[in-house]
Amino acid sequence: MKQKYYVNNNAQLNGDHEVHVNSCPYFSVMYSRIYLGEFNSCEEAVREAKKRFPRSNGCSTCNRPCHTT
Repeated sequence: MKQKYYVNNNAQLNGDHEVHVNSCPYFSVMYSRIYLGEFNSCEEAVREAKKRFPRSNGCSTCNRPCHTT
């Protein structure tokens, strides 16, 4: 099932730009974000986000399979 993915314009303290789905609890506090599109997996969404921000990473809450430390 496809989901809508977004990347945070603001980097985390470690420099990563996190990728979220719109149902993520952190989505509402992400004030500056870019809509990436609808994807079947977080891997696809992170790959798209890396076109804008090479240091993109999946959110540890809503995209745990794509989160790296």
